[in-house]
Amino acid sequence: MNRGKNESYILKEISATIPPISSFSSRNEWKNFCRQKILKSKKLLQLLITLDEQNDLVVRAAALKGILSGKSYREISKEFFVSLQTINAVRKGIDENGYRSYSERSRKEKRNSTHNPSPVRIKQGDHKRSVRTKYGRIYVSY
Repeated sequence: MNRGKNESYILKEISATIPPISSFSSRNEWKNFCRQKILKSKKLLQLLITLDEQNDLVVRAAALKGILSGKSYREISKEFFVSLQTINAVRKGIDENGYRSYSERSRKEKRNSTHNPSPVRIKQGDHKRSVRTKYGRIYVSY
């Protein structure tokens, strides 16, 4: 019985927070509006964010405080048990006005990278084998 009351409370809360998408001119406008409303609701944050995600937020906030107070990355890392990579991402978030994880950054860089558009041509009669390296495909003699 208690579960039904709890669900009706959540439904009321979520209905007030998440308006119909048709009320907005774009999906991004709707997402931004909803994000702001969810961040203001403690109950919804507790329901939607795991304990690990909450802890990650606390550690990032502590790293941000350490960066702004002038501590070195190593000091911050030792004090809050946070990786240098996370501290660096928080630092970049200050510069770019938004936090992005290392994996998000690498995905975007991969999309923006350009590969060699002209493949290496091998002359007829050359006996070489191809080898994949981190720099691309090269051809070596047998």
